[in-house]
Amino acid sequence: MSSLRTLLTSSALIAVMGLGYGMWSIIAPGEDRRREIIRHLPESNPVRMEETRKRNALVMEALKEAAETNENILDRLAAESHRQKGRQEVLID
Repeated sequence: MSSLRTLLTSSALIAVMGLGYGMWSIIAPGEDRRREIIRHLPESNPVRMEETRKRNALVMEALKEAAETNENILDRLAAESHRQKGRQEVLID
């Protein structure tokens, strides 16, 4: 009885794995579609890639500055934002 249960369990497991692989094969894009997707990725555009590099450099600079100081940078940014808001209100009045 135990060997029959093991055989049935193993067969069911293999069947489920086969079904999963079959569904994956049907859903996965073909080689032509993969090339088209890669061609249209934002990183394939040189201008967009340069913008991403600059943004990443700014983020890394901010992280480096934050790591080198004991000051809470968010407090400073909030104060700057508050000052700019005050200037805008003065200009509006």
